[in-house]
Amino acid sequence: MNALAATNRNFRQAARILGLDSRIEKSLLIPFREIKVECTVPKDDGTLVSYVGFRVQHDNSRGPMKGGIRYHPEVDPDEVNALAQLMTWKTAIADIPYGGAKGGIGCTPKDLTKSELERLTRVFTQKIHDLIGVNMDVPAPDMGTNAQTMAWILDEYSKFHSHSPAVVTGKPIASIQEGAATGRGFVYATEALLAEHGKLIKDLTFAIQGFGNVGSWAARLIHERGGKVVAVSDITGAVKNPNGIDIPALLNHKEATGSLNNFVGGEAMDPHELLVDECDVLIPCALGGILNRFLSSFTLKLVTFVTISGLIKDKTQMYLKNVFSDCLLPFHIVHRRENAGNVRAKFILEAANNPTDPEADEILSEKGVIILPDIYANSGGVTVSYFEWVQNIQGFLWDEEKVNKELHRYMTRAFRNIKSMCQTHNCNLRMGAFTLGVIRVARATILRGWEA
Repeated sequence: MNALAATNRNFRQAARILGLDSRIEKSLLIPFREIKVECTVPKDDGTLVSYVGFRVQHDNSRGPMKGGIRYHPEVDPDEVNALAQLMTWKTAIADIPYGGAKGGIGCTPKDLTKSELERLTRVFTQKIHDLIGVNMDVPAPDMGTNAQTMAWILDEYSKFHSHSPAVVTGKPIASIQEGAATGRGFVYATEALLAEHGKLIKDLTFAIQGFGNVGSWAARLIHERGGKVVAVSDITGAVKNPNGIDIPALLNHKEATGSLNNFVGGEAMDPHELLVDECDVLIPCALGGILNRFLSSFTLKLVTFVTISGLIKDKTQMYLKNVFSDCLLPFHIVHRRENAGNVRAKFILEAANNPTDPEADEILSEKGVIILPDIYANSGGVTVSYFEWVQNIQGFLWDEEKVNKELHRYMTRAFRNIKSMCQTHNCNLRMGAFTLGVIRVARATILRGWEA
């Protein structure tokens, strides 16, 4: 199931639990604005190349829209739409005065030089500058972008609107890095959840899928608290050590070599196996949809045959698609390892966006696995982005101690509010989070008279 379908499904389930009127439900689901622009830039060799950029502004009933900009070859309207919607609920759960947005450019950053990335970023900013702003829509870094990208956006935007530091967050002058903020907020969320079950980080084992900005910070902070990280993976490979990985040493190795391979403090493993490896806590920190259901052997064989043979005509393929719903996938996706039934972790803490398909969610819940949902677990980044925005508007910088103290307060308060919704509606943590976010946005929408 793609990200937009999964997000819509969770939203509709929350709307049913809340008993929302069909008009307000429809109003909340439809994005405020969808932007698509063509960005043509010269490469260093003088040739021209074009990329498609997107910005989806989902909702602004509670404040300016907020969301990252990602540079990735698989950026598409459905993904951006889903992530914009998730930002709407995420900011409402965190109880910060923002709505939701998301953007991106379909490109491969590693194939572009720094000067080419700068030109692309500036052209994209020129195309959307009149649709973003301090009190309208505030971008931030995401996958494939960083503080340097935000500095380019700020500089280009300021050419049209004068110096406006609050137009983006995650800038080089920020008091704390957004990746560190997401990781730290995630650990505060982890501590809140574990306390509910009478457990501490130092008593548990952790497997972390994804060792980028957020995953590496989560690993570092868990290690500092005495937690035993027994497996780590990223796009370069995977490493495991049942006795616990020396995370500072692994970070140094990754920085020196650019890879997890050949790390002497553990043994190599198949990255796919990390998701079903023995651990107390599984932490997905990479792309969405990595926890998914099993296909039946009959369906797998049929879909593989259909995909390889190329003999199926349009009408037959449409029939099969209706029968098997989202099972009719491209060959390389069919052969990903459907894994929900084999997960052995007792807790899944979602640092990534949309890492668990809804069908997998049901399987894992039936197994008694406790899932801390992404729209709460990874909200530390947007919360600290809010702090940065406030500082930019005030022209007064906080120290890191104050940022971390406020982040802890926001994360623990949000968890209490989610648990309250779970008790009120007799639902799991995902629906507790969704119902909390949706009802807050619905109330703001109704109060502003937009549901008519």
